[in-house]
Order: sequence, then C-alpha cells, then structure tokens
Amino acid sequence: MIPEVYAALGTEEPAQLVDLEKIFENVIQAAIPLGGIILFIVLMYGGFQFITSGGDAKKAGAAKQTLTYAIIGMVLLASAFLILRIIASFSGVTSILNFDIFQE
Repeated sequence: MIPEVYAALGTEEPAQLVDLEKIFENVIQAAIPLGGIILFIVLMYGGFQFITSGGDAKKAGAAKQTLTYAIIGMVLLASAFLILRIIASFSGVTSILNFDIFQE
C-alpha cells in the first residue's frame, strides 16, 4: 500500500499477524461478561413472562422453559470458565486465555 493510505488509517505500518493475539484476548475478555449480561436479561424476561402468564398453563409452560434454558446456559458458562481454570491449574500455565502466536 501507499504510505499515504497508512497515514490516513492512523498507522505507520500495515496490520500484522501478531495483532491477532490482542484481538483474540479482547474477544475472550468480553465474551464471559457479555454472556453473563445476556443470561441476566433472559432470566428477567422469563420471570416477567411467568408473572404475566395470568394462570394460563401454556404461557406459564413457555416461561418455565425460558427459565430452564437460561439456567442451563448459566451452568454451561460457569462450567466452561471452571474448565479453563482447571486446565490452567493442571498445566501450570499462568493464563490459559493468552493467545500467543509467536513465542520467544
């Protein structure tokens, strides 16, 4: 590319393969809290559905199903985080979430 294009993009050099390390780290660090926020919203939605079902068995069943799926998702998210921690503990890796393409 032309140097003027790099200057317009705000960089001196083109993106390199090493930049994927930082992107992967940012995605992983954002995924777990985002999953927790989504789970909280789904739990609130399921609870709202259950409260407003008004005794209708069909609506109450759908709300219970939503709550069940949210709880299963919470267990899966927590177990995935726990499995990563256990792997890090057994392997002696300081942080298993680091994605190092080039190791020195």
